Amino acid sequence: MIDPELLLQGYRLGVFPMAMGDDSIAWFSPDPRAIIPLEGFHVPHTLRRVWRQQIFQIKIDNQFTEVIRGCAARKDTWINREIVKSYERLHALGYAHSVEAWSKNELAGGLYGVAVGGAFFGESMFHRVRDASKVTLVALVEHLRAKKFALLDTQWLTPHLAQFGAVEISRAHYLRMLRRAVELPRKF
Repeated sequence: MIDPELLLQGYRLGVFPMAMGDDSIAWFSPDPRAIIPLEGFHVPHTLRRVWRQQIFQIKIDNQFTEVIRGCAARKDTWINREIVKSYERLHALGYAHSVEAWSKNELAGGLYGVAVGGAFFGESMFHRVRDASKVTLVALVEHLRAKKFALLDTQWLTPHLAQFGAVEISRAHYLRMLRRAVELPRKF
C-alpha cells in the first residue's frame, strides 16, 4: 500500500500514481495538464435532459470500494490491488470520495477522486447503465461549486472530458492554481 501521507503530498505537488503493466507504481505530472473549469462546465443537451428526469439517485461516499473496483474492472486499467487498497485507506481517512449513480437500488455507475483543500483530483469513472457516470460528473461539479472548491483536476484531456468543457493548461499554470486551491479551507 502507498503511504497515505505520500499520496497526499504527491497531490499537493501535482503528481499522482498509476500502476504499470508489471504492477509497479509510477508517478505522473502531465504537461499539459487537464482540468474542468468549474465555472465553464458544460452539460450536453441530451445529458441535461437525463439529469432533469432524475433517472438516477445520487449518493456520495455510500459504496466507495464498489466504485473503485468498478473503475478497475476493465481490460486495460492502471488501477491494481495496491492502488485500490491505498485509496480505500485515503477514503477511511476522509480524503478519497465517491459520487455514485443508483438505479433500482443498484449501483449504476460512479466516479472517485481525492479532495485536498479546495482541489478535487478526479481519478476514474465507470458505468453499468448508460449515462450513469456522466450524471455523477454533473453531480460532482454541482457539489464542488456548492462547497466553493476552486479546482477540478482531470489529469489528461480526453474527447469524453472535452465535451464537458475540460481544457489543457501548462504544468506551470496548473501548479500556480494548485498551490492556491490546496490552501483553501474546504470540506468535501
